[in-house]
Amino acid sequence: MKFHNSVRLQDNVYGYIWQGMGNNCNTTVITGVLKGDKQHIIVDPGHITNEAGEDCIGSLEQAMAQDNIKMQEIGLIINTHSHPDHCQSNELIINRGGAQVTLSEEEDKFRNTVGERMYTMFGMKPPHFTPLFFLKEGELDLGKDGFKVQVILTPGHSPGSVCLYLPDTKILITGDVIFYMSVGRTDFPGGDTLMLKKSIDKLAVLDVEYLVPGHNTEPNGIIRGKDRIKRNFEAVQMFF
Repeated sequence: MKFHNSVRLQDNVYGYIWQGMGNNCNTTVITGVLKGDKQHIIVDPGHITNEAGEDCIGSLEQAMAQDNIKMQEIGLIINTHSHPDHCQSNELIINRGGAQVTLSEEEDKFRNTVGERMYTMFGMKPPHFTPLFFLKEGELDLGKDGFKVQVILTPGHSPGSVCLYLPDTKILITGDVIFYMSVGRTDFPGGDTLMLKKSIDKLAVLDVEYLVPGHNTEPNGIIRGKDRIKRNFEAVQMFF
């Protein structure tokens, strides 16, 4: 059964919006930007199977295949943070095609200490992976043809959370920092409400045409249009 809705944001940027009953994150795939035969980047591949027994990774693979993207062609996994619903599938994708992984150093420390208890809390086995490098705030040159990503450190929902901004296409991938008229929860281990507020203020100044949140708080999942995104930030900042 298919639980992901594929949304093509730009020529080589695809959003896979989770539509299942149980918990899982939205996923973004950026195609053809890495050197070599594994040219694609995947951001937050999500669960393998969630608490509702839904085949999350199977659904994602099916949706990607309809866009002619193969899981074996993924060269890099970027995790906005290390919660199970964002990175449980890492190990499976690594084993399928040899993809590498990156996240922030602060988040890697968290997942290897307090974070592992979260997997136990949810009755899941934590994925095992060694990051190729750590994400640092600033411009990240990832591949061919001058493709760059701006990494923004955004703690609050998780200690080492990051957001990704694609300046050429004005796409902002926010993980669980901000949603449509809502924010990521801070009652999990490592959460900090004040830090999350500061992180949201930091994102609000960006020039954004597409906001891709980690979870849906409206039917289509993605917030489109500069004015609408600006109003969303203003509403969240007013009440948060």
